[in-house]
Amino acid sequence: MPEWLDVAVRSFFFVIVLFLITKLLGKKQISELSFFEYATGISIGNIGAEVAIGLERNIVHGIIGIVIFAAIPFLSGLFSLKSKKFRDFVEGTGTVFIKDGKIMEDNLKKERYTSDELLQLLRKKDVYQVSDVEFAVLEATGDLSVMLKKENQPLTAKDLNLTVASIKEPQTVIMDGVIMDEPLATIGRSRAWLHTELEKLGVTVENVFLGQINSFGELTVDLFDDKLQVASPQERPLILSTLKKCQADLELFTLGTESKEAKQMYRINSEKLQEAIEKVTPILRG
Repeated sequence: MPEWLDVAVRSFFFVIVLFLITKLLGKKQISELSFFEYATGISIGNIGAEVAIGLERNIVHGIIGIVIFAAIPFLSGLFSLKSKKFRDFVEGTGTVFIKDGKIMEDNLKKERYTSDELLQLLRKKDVYQVSDVEFAVLEATGDLSVMLKKENQPLTAKDLNLTVASIKEPQTVIMDGVIMDEPLATIGRSRAWLHTELEKLGVTVENVFLGQINSFGELTVDLFDDKLQVASPQERPLILSTLKKCQADLELFTLGTESKEAKQMYRINSEKLQEAIEKVTPILRG
């Protein structure tokens, strides 16, 4: 076999082997690396490259080396699940950089971070003033977790005592102009329903690059032709407007009638409808 073909075959073979080994180690191997996983990843790559282009080297020996290096973080992960002390030793622990709004200079020196580097990490979290921070810790992965002081935290619906509708993940029902039957079935919709919704929007399935149904059952689409504009779903805002109009009409009827019984009936129903509107407004606001 010519050397170039031998190298090509070895390279292809070890790409497959490295892929399978990485899949075995899991997603963590390519995201948040521990010290073991970082060192192992480099070593496995070097072994694969050396054996792929080193024609005098035995492929079996390379596989043995890769398996051994892969077994180290795999077994380390198993032991880490059983022992916190071992997990802390292997994966490391977080280091507090800011506590009660004060920078912990000794911890910065311990991790060999300068104040400039701390400020850089804070800027990545959209924090530009240290005095705004209540607590910050450098995680074992090298990321900085930041908790702002209460007065600097963004307002939430809970802070304002607002009721908001729960939202579930959207289901992708059209992809590259093809209907996805499984997501449709998951939310209890049919192809006939989908085609009806597409007709309302004035588009066909073939023109849709991506179509999704949100937790309110509304279909939104992105077309292949970006120049075409598709209207946003209007069902919920229209329902809310109709309810408000009905409530306003009841109030007008209350003022317009001379009958005490009718006036009381209109007033009671107006109040009931107003209560219902306040409850469904977070859902229908859109």
